[in-house]
Amino acid sequence: MFCAVLELLQHEEVHGIVGPQDSIEETFFAELGEKVHMPIISFTATTSTLSHKENRYFVRATPDVAIQAQALAMICQGFEWHEVVVLRTQIMVINFFLMNKAFQEVEIRLGYIFSFPSSAEDSHVMKELGKLRTKQTRVFVVHMNPYLGLRLFNLAKKVGVMSEEFAWIITDSLSNFLNSMDFVTRDSMQGVLGIRPYIPRSNNLRSFQKKWKRNMILKNTTGPIMELNAYGLWVYDAVTALATAIENIALLNSTLFDINIMRNGTDKRLRISTFGPQLLNELSRTKFRGLSGDFELVDGKLNQSTFEIFNVIGNGEKSVGYWIQNRGITGELNSTGTTMYSTSTKELKSITWPGDSVIRPKGWAIPATGKLRVGIPWKHGFTEFVDVTIDSATKHTNATGFSIDIFLTALKLLLFPINYEFIHYNDTKNIDWSYDDMLHEIPQKFDMVVGDTTIWAPRAVYVDFSLPYSESGVILVVKNNKPFDMWIFVKPLRWDLWLAIIVACFLMGIVLHILERRVTSMDTDPLSANKERPRMVYWSPVAVLAFPETFLKKYDSQYKMVGPTYRTGGFGFAFPCGSPLVSHFSKAIMDVTQGLFLIIGSVTIFALFCSETAIGRKVTDKTKNFITNCLVSKTSQGNSMENSSTDDGDLGQARDDEEIREPVQDNVSNPREDTNEHVVGEVELHEIGPSNAQNIEMRTASNEERNS
Repeated sequence: MFCAVLELLQHEEVHGIVGPQDSIEETFFAELGEKVHMPIISFTATTSTLSHKENRYFVRATPDVAIQAQALAMICQGFEWHEVVVLRTQIMVINFFLMNKAFQEVEIRLGYIFSFPSSAEDSHVMKELGKLRTKQTRVFVVHMNPYLGLRLFNLAKKVGVMSEEFAWIITDSLSNFLNSMDFVTRDSMQGVLGIRPYIPRSNNLRSFQKKWKRNMILKNTTGPIMELNAYGLWVYDAVTALATAIENIALLNSTLFDINIMRNGTDKRLRISTFGPQLLNELSRTKFRGLSGDFELVDGKLNQSTFEIFNVIGNGEKSVGYWIQNRGITGELNSTGTTMYSTSTKELKSITWPGDSVIRPKGWAIPATGKLRVGIPWKHGFTEFVDVTIDSATKHTNATGFSIDIFLTALKLLLFPINYEFIHYNDTKNIDWSYDDMLHEIPQKFDMVVGDTTIWAPRAVYVDFSLPYSESGVILVVKNNKPFDMWIFVKPLRWDLWLAIIVACFLMGIVLHILERRVTSMDTDPLSANKERPRMVYWSPVAVLAFPETFLKKYDSQYKMVGPTYRTGGFGFAFPCGSPLVSHFSKAIMDVTQGLFLIIGSVTIFALFCSETAIGRKVTDKTKNFITNCLVSKTSQGNSMENSSTDDGDLGQARDDEEIREPVQDNVSNPREDTNEHVVGEVELHEIGPSNAQNIEMRTASNEERNS
């Protein structure tokens, strides 16, 4: 192709070139256009490393892929996907760079990148697709040429990654060729979401498509009919723009079409056009309504600010919405709603996802193993946070401790169920292991790590931490060589100084007592009471800091803390970098810790209210009196019911009553004979109550009358 172009420039009056289709051709023709001052129009270059200021004669009559990357990133942000996997062709390096930049601006991470050569075999593609099932990320962006991209979806369905919980998005490199797909390929792409430059449906477009089909049928009566895609429309509009620019210049000055025979300094056989600069200027000012929409060049690129979002369903595509550069995501182009920029996908029409699901994929899932691999440390010594035991029969790993309790409670607060299994680290209980070595096993061996793992900046390079569930710090704990002595507080001062202080306090107390004797007895201040004055002599400020350390509590006074405490980031759970589980577990941990804080705070406030306020003391006293009265009332009612159920005609019961009455009367009538019996009798009468005692005396009298 290069030789043909050079030959045309040497022997023909060429005023413009339309047609370079890859990056190598773009670079060559851009340099050629600068040398001969001739516009070079490309209808396939969606992006380029060539600067427009340095290559003014290179014109791209296609939308810029950087704008498409922004639309793609906003769509993923609207669906709340925080990580995506990109599958691309190796030659599309520049497009991928712009796509990565757009995703970073909206804080979406490219978790994995799969690059395929254009001539990749099916076995290699299936092997790479099989790796997708082992990843947590379930959102895949495909940016490939149609030859490889259409084969990719046939193989993806065989691998099993076109089912529920998966989301697939294709760019215009594939979406512009969907009309040429066969039935098998289209069936494998059901539920795929796509984005492409918006081409309005106009009468001119419909008329042109009919003429195109009619001509294709006349030229090819046996083979398949080649459908017209967006690239064909851009070519038609580019040629129309070039012809319109030439006509506009010819109307003003027809002599400009002559070719100047100036020689180029590097190649004397090439001619420099004096018509090229004016043609380029006129082409930049050309605006018209073409088949692909409004044609206008801005900085050497087609000004395309609207992209269509569609869904592959059945035998066609369903338009579900649009993305406009200055408006964001919208369901309708001509909507009269708010003009604010929107990133919400709620305005989009209903979407059918892979697997005929209407539920939006959350963007991630537990890997194909089916369980979340939770790593826990198996260690000696301090096991209050994590204590690992192995079932000898099933070899199943069990764990208990404070960290495990936080993890299990957080699982209950998640909005989705998670099946997990504990996998212990340090099988042989080697004392030389480290937490850093354990964290380096993420994500190869563990999907997350639960334990007393300190959040440190060096570790945050290769793992992501949740919010801390407990504070932590570094402090020096040393052995307490001196035994505990209750008189340790007297050590700072000598005995004679202590004696002087004590004598001074007593003298001060005596002086205050003598001076305050003149105060009248009408003074009601509690501190003025004589019994309160000596207490004021011995009071001194005392500060208590409660810092219950489990280690010190376990070993009592054998160790002690010295020096300041250096705070760290706290204890947290570790995840792979960019894991979507981080945000979910962080929120659950906040709910757990805030719930504990509210419970403790409420109990503390209630206790202070009841003990420190007059109202609280009254409420407490009333409550105690009420409980006491209830207990006494129940006891009295129980005794009354027992006494009222006595049968007066029962002689045996009368004898029992006499037996009860006689020791009571003995105790009451002879208090001096036996002091102990008298006390017991008082207690019994007090417990029975005066009403019950009268009942007993009345029943005794009636029994005596009957006996007489």
